[in-house]
Amino acid sequence: MGLALQGSLSNFAGGVLILILKPFKIGNVIKAQGLIGSVDKITIFSTYLRTPDNQIICIPNGGLANSPIVNINTEPTRRVDFVFEIGYGDDIDRARNTLKGLQDSETRILRDPAYVEVVSELADNSVNFIVRAWVKTGNYCSINFDMIENVKKSFDQENISIPFP
Repeated sequence: MGLALQGSLSNFAGGVLILILKPFKIGNVIKAQGLIGSVDKITIFSTYLRTPDNQIICIPNGGLANSPIVNINTEPTRRVDFVFEIGYGDDIDRARNTLKGLQDSETRILRDPAYVEVVSELADNSVNFIVRAWVKTGNYCSINFDMIENVKKSFDQENISIPFP
């Protein structure tokens, strides 16, 4: 009997901890136990996440309370990180200026803290730039997708190659 109740008691205790410590609230997007979703409902035994493709996941609170939880949207700003590769025959300064120009013209990128675009690696087939910019949390996904597309288009216009193995 004790073994049969062990899981339920663990989930109950986890639920109490979650409700008291409040590591997340309804509406927060969290990453936990390899899953990502918006917190839809918190009960004493389990927490329900809504995935980006509108599926509902029920996570027992016992395991949830005893594992790392990443609260993705609790802060008002987030840093978005990119790696863009150029060919060894391309002009580093032109690529850097192109990346800087895209960030300068993007109103959703915050100016403070300042964004950066730096050469990070001389890889086997490419020279790699890291681009880091801060955005409002609500703009994270849209700026991520838009920047990738805009860099490709700008690199094409500037005849900057994006190498592949």
